[in-house]
Amino acid sequence: MTPRQALQQRLAALDAHLRAENPNLLPVIPTFRNFDRVLVRLGLLGPHESLTTRIPWWPMIAVLGTFSAGKSTFLNGYLGAPLQNTGNQAVDDKFTVICHGPDTRREALPGTALNADPRFPFYRIADEIEKVAAGEGKRIDNYLQLKTLSGDRARGKIFIDSPGFDADDQRRSVLRLVDHIVELSDLVLVFFDGRHPEPGAMQDTLKHLVAKTVDRADARKVCYILNQIDTTAKEDNLEAVFGAWQRAIAQAGLVSGRFYALYDSKSAVAIADDAVRARYEARRDSDLAELQVRINEVEVARAYRIVGMIDSLVKELKGEIVPQLAAAMKRWRKLVLIGDAVWLALLALLFGGIASLAGGDTVSAFLTWLTQSQPAWAGGLPVGVLAALVVLGGLFGAGHFWLRSFMARRVARSLPERYGDVDLNLQQGFLRNTRFFRSIFRKRPAGWSGGAEKRIFSIREAVAEHVQRINDLFTDPAGRRNRAPAE
Repeated sequence: MTPRQALQQRLAALDAHLRAENPNLLPVIPTFRNFDRVLVRLGLLGPHESLTTRIPWWPMIAVLGTFSAGKSTFLNGYLGAPLQNTGNQAVDDKFTVICHGPDTRREALPGTALNADPRFPFYRIADEIEKVAAGEGKRIDNYLQLKTLSGDRARGKIFIDSPGFDADDQRRSVLRLVDHIVELSDLVLVFFDGRHPEPGAMQDTLKHLVAKTVDRADARKVCYILNQIDTTAKEDNLEAVFGAWQRAIAQAGLVSGRFYALYDSKSAVAIADDAVRARYEARRDSDLAELQVRINEVEVARAYRIVGMIDSLVKELKGEIVPQLAAAMKRWRKLVLIGDAVWLALLALLFGGIASLAGGDTVSAFLTWLTQSQPAWAGGLPVGVLAALVVLGGLFGAGHFWLRSFMARRVARSLPERYGDVDLNLQQGFLRNTRFFRSIFRKRPAGWSGGAEKRIFSIREAVAEHVQRINDLFTDPAGRRNRAPAE
């Protein structure tokens, strides 16, 4: 199968998926493909690559947290199937992706199923792991696994259950996966263990799970859950435990945000006092109902996030990527000009050295031959002078083009091969500007023309139309829907 055929197959699969599960997003695909053309001309995408294969189209819900915080128990209860192992100790050391399938499979599929499939959020994540932990990228099955569920609650969504998180002991590759998950998810549920009300000892965990979300534009998608709070019923000190965790989170930098209280009724400790039990159950049921509403809303959130991603990429392209390419071109041009000057000086020294070795009489005779030889054409340069210029120009040109190539590779190594959430190739984009037929004095990156800027403008206009169309699905400011017809 050729790369072109492979891309067409992926686009056809995406089209079929959206028609079946989210037809409202079908009009967005042509806008992505229009953007693909701009990025291909800039060299940031290959000729048979597409942004549509680099973003997760399914709504994503991530479940993160500390060891034994009840993450897997919560997921099993919500999904209505015992997919995940549970227990008081760390029972799973892998990130588990759960999605809808024809059959429920507790037996996990290997991480390769996620790393090699562009429809999932971990496509080519092995390469990212390799960057932060050499050799670990080959062991992707040690980090990821895939399970399927035939129940309705998994339909149209992806759930990610993380292993217990302990920032002191985890390897950098695991932290990289956590950051990747938080970035791509539509809803992030961060679990803390209510049985251990000593949050001061969890500062490193809080720093990674909380502090990084404080300045996010989409920080609202992160929900903090104090789980297994039934263990506080004996002392009836839920408010005190809550306050301790809220102060700890405030120290990590978060001064606002929704905090939920949950516990699993099947594994909960017995609460003898009827009044206390009723109060705890009311709090749990109220918070659980609110969380279920948030989970149900992720399909709406995903539609806005996918459309918003185009706008973010446009801003990133104009504000960051094109300036980076222009700066790299400027640096390359400066290095080539310096190299040309040095090479010209070396050529002068070379010819000067040859003349010195040859002696004055030989040089005098050679100059006489240059100036008095038969002209190449009437009124033209002497043949000798013309031949000398050709030799000198050939040597200088050979050195110049070698320097262009050498300096281009040197500058390219300073640029990221994968940039941003969609892995744009800045190295490839820069090298497109160093091809032999392009002048080193060009300042605009190849592909960034007036036509490209007009196309970008039309893409932004299309984004606005997509947002309005999605708004029309979920809002009715004029109150015209379901209005009884006038008699």
